Amino acid sequence: MLLNRKTLLSKAAFALTSILTTTAHSISSSSTSSASTSPSTNSNVAVIPADEDPLLLRVARGEEATDTPPVWMMRQAGRHMKAYRDLVQEYPTFRQRSETPDVALEISLQPYQAYGVDGIIMFSDILTPLPKMGIEFVIGESGKIEIESPLLDCEEVFQNGKLKRCTDYQDCVAGTVLKNIRKYLKENNKSATVLGFIGLPYTLATYLVEGKTAASSGFAKMTQLAREKDKSKTRWLHEMLALLADNLADYACFQIESGAQVIQVFDSWAGHLKPKDYQKFALPYQQRVIARIQERHPETPIIIYMAPARFSKNGQRLKLLAESGANVVSVDHTVNLKKAIRILRPYPNVKAVQGNLNPELLRDASVEDIQEATQ
Repeated sequence: MLLNRKTLLSKAAFALTSILTTTAHSISSSSTSSASTSPSTNSNVAVIPADEDPLLLRVARGEEATDTPPVWMMRQAGRHMKAYRDLVQEYPTFRQRSETPDVALEISLQPYQAYGVDGIIMFSDILTPLPKMGIEFVIGESGKIEIESPLLDCEEVFQNGKLKRCTDYQDCVAGTVLKNIRKYLKENNKSATVLGFIGLPYTLATYLVEGKTAASSGFAKMTQLAREKDKSKTRWLHEMLALLADNLADYACFQIESGAQVIQVFDSWAGHLKPKDYQKFALPYQQRVIARIQERHPETPIIIYMAPARFSKNGQRLKLLAESGANVVSVDHTVNLKKAIRILRPYPNVKAVQGNLNPELLRDASVEDIQEATQ
């Protein structure tokens, strides 16, 4: 079957492979859809009995091993779609698109309607809950992030209440979008797993302290703060991370209660932390968030992801990601999937692995090379 680049982009983007399978691969050839698929008449959109959970959810729970891994698309991958780019003309800022319920719903559904992927992830951003915590932010079209008033010291965070504890997210757009995705699936007798997501405390803290994405500087302010000899300063960093952990866990639970069946958690920048600092400032707060979600929603699988960096590439942190308590570990393109499964198999909480296709391959390679890489 001939496949076009658009189809391969969609089907290769995010795959889930059960840890129970004996062969590790990112995408099987049988999981790709026909190039002739159209958004309105897609025959690849699954229709299954209403009492049967969708495939992605079953695999994430460890209930089913499959040679056809479920796949889905994140919002970044959806940018290749003309339908998305057309909406950008009408709603020029990211926050307009992600915080207007009807628009966020439409964008969330676009890859599913076009390609029949196995999961629908809410169109949003890890920073979206920050205004509920008292922090405003801006996202530029290039992806540049700016925090209007970075947090500089303990007094700003706590005594002046700049960062607030938040337990009520009922008026957040995420709830409306997730409910409407589930409504769409029910009304159309369709099947897909609905995913929500959050950032994890260390990664969000980097934005709050640095005021921007600071990977190029090595997160200099956060690094300085973590290594302060003045213990009072490292103490308030821990207090901030704990506050973020509780807020983010509650926000994830709100998403589940609004319709999310799987939650993906991102500690994107924690791979820049040296091992000793990671054990202090990242892992305990990953565990705190995940434990809090699992306490309230033990049936909901949690996927954890960390971007490749100096201390996380080539699978250096796979064991520590498993120790977070997550049910699925998302691996980056520097990790061999067979190696990842071998490392993760001893952890009973880890039911599946996800990912490892090189994004540059999707951007630059020929259709034939992409197809070969996804076997």
